[in-house]
Amino acid sequence: MTRRHIIVPLSAGLLLTHGVAHAQNVAGDEDTSQSATEAGEDESGSVLVVYGRALDLVGFAQTGSQGTVGYADFEDTPISRTGELVENVPGVIATQHSGSGKANQYFLRGFNLDHGTDFAGFVDGVPINMPTHGHGQGYLDFNFLIPETLERIDFRKGPYFADVGDFTAAGTVAFKTLDQLRPFAQVELGAFNYRRGVAGGSVAVGSGNLLIAAEAHAYDGPWVLDEDLERVAGLVKYSGGGEGSSYSVQLNGYDARWTSTDQVPERAVASGAIDRFGFIDDDLGGNTTRIGAVANAQFGATSFNAFATYYDFRLVSNFTYFLEDPIDGDEFVQLDERWIFGGSLQHRFDLNAFALTFGADLRHDDIGKVGLFESVDGIATNPIRLDSVDETRVGAFANGEVALGGGLRAFAGLRYDHIFYDVQSNLAANSGDGDAGLLAPKGGLAWEVSDGVELYASYGQSFHSNDVRGATITLDPTTLAPADPVPVFARAEGAELGARVERGRFSASVVGFWLELDSELVFVGDGGATEPNDGSRRYGVEANLFWQPTDWIVLDAAYAYTDAEIVGLPIGNREIPGAVPDVFSGGIKIMPLDALTLTARLRHFGSAPLIEDGSVTSDPTTLVNLGGYWDFGALTLGAEVFNLFDAKDADITYFYESQLAGEPAGVEDRHFHPVEPRQLRASIQYRF
Repeated sequence: MTRRHIIVPLSAGLLLTHGVAHAQNVAGDEDTSQSATEAGEDESGSVLVVYGRALDLVGFAQTGSQGTVGYADFEDTPISRTGELVENVPGVIATQHSGSGKANQYFLRGFNLDHGTDFAGFVDGVPINMPTHGHGQGYLDFNFLIPETLERIDFRKGPYFADVGDFTAAGTVAFKTLDQLRPFAQVELGAFNYRRGVAGGSVAVGSGNLLIAAEAHAYDGPWVLDEDLERVAGLVKYSGGGEGSSYSVQLNGYDARWTSTDQVPERAVASGAIDRFGFIDDDLGGNTTRIGAVANAQFGATSFNAFATYYDFRLVSNFTYFLEDPIDGDEFVQLDERWIFGGSLQHRFDLNAFALTFGADLRHDDIGKVGLFESVDGIATNPIRLDSVDETRVGAFANGEVALGGGLRAFAGLRYDHIFYDVQSNLAANSGDGDAGLLAPKGGLAWEVSDGVELYASYGQSFHSNDVRGATITLDPTTLAPADPVPVFARAEGAELGARVERGRFSASVVGFWLELDSELVFVGDGGATEPNDGSRRYGVEANLFWQPTDWIVLDAAYAYTDAEIVGLPIGNREIPGAVPDVFSGGIKIMPLDALTLTARLRHFGSAPLIEDGSVTSDPTTLVNLGGYWDFGALTLGAEVFNLFDAKDADITYFYESQLAGEPAGVEDRHFHPVEPRQLRASIQYRF
């Protein structure tokens, strides 16, 4: 066998007809308990590699901007950190500025999504975004994933899908883990004391399959102050089923601790006060613990999901250094500890040319402690804001699809979401309770104009919720000045025109989209209050290509451009800080020998405005990574080079006022977190 992993086949239906909340239910799979070996090999014993990007979506997809990435698409792709898995979604950029254990900063469709405000994430049907989080609304942390356990990534963009609600204005990504995995063990070593070990596999137990995987990861990074990352993750999953049914139950766990070198002011580097990889405050860093239980089942046209998660988070930061407190500095600590319970239920009716899906979902966040503290030497001192919050979300939807003839399909959907909340604050004036609801219509057309060519038109509304502490606030916790409460919902409205072409092993799509958001206000985790922002408008185009000209060459490329602006402000002051206008990614995979795979990937994101008048911008960033993987029977040797040309670009850049020790006053400056320098990592994997 010439592939390092057995690839489980993917169905073209996927989540396209059953929804992200039930992405684990693969439409069209008659037997989801099929063994990996039987699924992955042809009659001659050669492994069949199924690329998700090559799946036939014409006749299934609802828009031109949705798709699937299978494990084979990113198996031989250098990934420097777990969060970069989302960059398999065309047009998505995942950066980092506060250490490898923290959720990534995401950029998509002209959004600076912070840590997930308008980008929804799911893993095996479980919603991962954290509302009313200690660091930022919609906090989306995928670091608990073990890449080797993933079967596929399903993605959709825009507010056009009724089965998902909060945080979905820009896009939705759903990870599906494997039910079966050929046993393996792997060790990776690299520059800057990079160490990673991962092992896993599955065996038949009773009438199902038991999968167990575990990962340990440590890294110091190129920083003057060692990152000292310690990360462990594990997954135990039991799955099975019969004709027309499937089920799985799992436990997953994750713990990470790290020291962070946050973004630093350019003036400190230019003056020689610190190295490019230096630090201002050596107390920064954090820890995260996550333990989850998940159950999924499908019985005919009915699918079910239930989950329970324990989550604990602590982060020490200091962005302005000595601007507010010239003596002790501006350090602060953010905390979040909660239990999350929820589930969802869907049923689909197929009536000849008409299909109707009904569904409902429920989520309750029992947030025992969410808070912001002043800090000295990394130790929390005075509480700025400390709350306990009960937040319950209920959603229901109906979605219909009808074949009108002549290759034309029509979609219509309606979703209703309601949020109930109760905030108990250390400042009694900021306590309170309430509820709010939002109704969102969806609709679209898909027309297969000829074999393998389909056109799309879509319209929809969605939303992102606001931190419910902003809905009950009456006093600013830092100044005690009166503060205005904010709405629970910020409505999004968008439309999209697209086209998709599929010709054998070639597929391409292009879309143009428009999106408006009523408000981009956010709850500022390092201020404990809501920062008002006006609404926004975005126009953009995206183009994606996948081509396998021969059995031994695979090419893919994606380009996205977005024009984004704040509405309601004077002309010349409408730029959205951090809204990256253009993104390009591309790669080539070559298999010149049966046992050898060579990969090269390029990732580029352009200069973005950092202030509303556009007078200060970030610099563009371009990175090239290489990978080589050689199979020797059951053994595979791998080598990966990150940042091949040793680019001195920034991973992320901000513009704000800060004050260094010894400076008489604050200085407005660009603050940046550099990309990591060129480095080599080597791996060895053995399959049992």
